[in-house]
Amino acid sequence: MPKVVDPAERRRELTAAVWRVIRRDGLDQASVRNVAREAGVSMGSLRHYFATQSELLVFALQVIIDRIETRIATLPTEPESRRQAERVLAELLPMDAERAAENEVWLAFTARAMVDPGLRALRDRSHDTLREGCRAVVRRLAGGDGAGTDVELEADRLHSLIDGLAVHAAMRPDVTTSERMRVIIARHLDELERTVR
Repeated sequence: MPKVVDPAERRRELTAAVWRVIRRDGLDQASVRNVAREAGVSMGSLRHYFATQSELLVFALQVIIDRIETRIATLPTEPESRRQAERVLAELLPMDAERAAENEVWLAFTARAMVDPGLRALRDRSHDTLREGCRAVVRRLAGGDGAGTDVELEADRLHSLIDGLAVHAAMRPDVTTSERMRVIIARHLDELERTVR
């Protein structure tokens, strides 16, 4: 009797293989052939799920986005806006090994998105989603509607801070540690709260 393969589980396995190849060898090495070898499947088997390298990479990037969105959606709602902001922002940064892996892969995809239209569209949507999330944090800290606050400017500042910390943590995780990122976020939120009051 042939083995029944769960398609969702197989896609997760293939995504994990893509991530391992990217983190070890770089995005340029994440070919269908190399990923199939890493996953221990034939190229034909992999092509059953992903016809092209671009499809494989788009799926792997979407998995990162989905994981982040799921983590944020399942956070308990905090009555205090500041605490909620800290928890949400921490989910966007490489605070542990799992999120560090996501961050490394994300940054590799960002560069590739300049030449891959499928990745570019996904990158742009996720960028806009993050920007909207930063805007929501600012509005919530400002009391809901953001009246009297330059919400757009503050959202840009917060978005830039999150992106910058993610890059710094990938480049020098020994310097930009999770503890350091928490301190930086707290300092920024302190300043933001003073601005919006």
